Amino acid sequence: MGLPADCGLELHGKWASGPRDLITDVPGVAVGHATIRQGDINTGVTAILPHGGDLFHEKVTAACSVINGFGKSVGLVQVEELGTIESPIMMTNTLSVGTVLDATVRYMLERNADIGVTTGTVNCVVTECNDGALNDIRGMHVMEQHVRQALAACGPDFQEGAVGSGAGMVCMGLKGGIGSASRVVPLDGTDYTVGAIVMSNFGRAGDLVIGGRRYDVRQAYPAPDADADRDRDKGSIIIVLATDIPLNERQLKRVAKRAAIALGRVGSFCGNGSGDIAIAFTTANNRPHASAQSILTQRFLLDDDMDSVFEAAVEAVEESIVSSLYHARTTTGVRGNTYPGFLSCRWE
Repeated sequence: MGLPADCGLELHGKWASGPRDLITDVPGVAVGHATIRQGDINTGVTAILPHGGDLFHEKVTAACSVINGFGKSVGLVQVEELGTIESPIMMTNTLSVGTVLDATVRYMLERNADIGVTTGTVNCVVTECNDGALNDIRGMHVMEQHVRQALAACGPDFQEGAVGSGAGMVCMGLKGGIGSASRVVPLDGTDYTVGAIVMSNFGRAGDLVIGGRRYDVRQAYPAPDADADRDRDKGSIIIVLATDIPLNERQLKRVAKRAAIALGRVGSFCGNGSGDIAIAFTTANNRPHASAQSILTQRFLLDDDMDSVFEAAVEAVEESIVSSLYHARTTTGVRGNTYPGFLSCRWE
């Protein structure tokens, strides 16, 4: 999906997109949503499966970058220490992290009878943004059934915009949500893919920049009852990058750090109240949970050739953010708050 070719928005990218222009252009990656939308409730769960096999026994090499740490995600400490992810990567709202964590742990226990018995426990990764501007977040409406629904829905094709965990998110004074994109990088005569998915919930109204042009929602969609929070850079973004390029965890951390460049391109300065977190993984260097061999072999890219990966990652994250706005529709939620979809605005 990504951005339609005829959408009229120019990002001036260098690298071609994959066939879907989604993170699922990386072979094996799957995404699913569960959306909860009723009255004051606008929230949900989004699940990302790094591959379709046994994630606990075949972990993906991974890294994370905490760009600004005003956030409540769980599981990142072990990712930082061991350089692997062994569970689905989950997205939800801030006060539902515990519920989603419990449900994801149960999901993993059902598939791995050895966890906590003949081997260690499992490190599940759950990320969050605060959707309280449009969602009755205190109601804690996400249940285990929604986690199961998102995981069961995982596949190569998925919706963007105000869906799943993005149902109640707000970005740059507009309706935010889920966005995704991909870029194709040729290396040694083979085409590889760098894909991204974001949950956009950051930024200040009036600061949005797309392709060098500023889009001021305060002029395009005046809101006389707008509160002061719309004029603050706050709220958070979760960024997940996937690739099938052989990279080690050090190189993946370097890729994750570059996500901050994409945030700057669209007009964010990562304000004090924004939790901006990037996670990157590769499907090309899976690691066994246990091995009869003490010494394992790993492939990785020559550092001098990392520039193309960095550039593709920045492009994919930038487009993902714009795509999350483009596909989101005007939403009225809790306390009568209304945030317009990008396409609902009259841009001069």
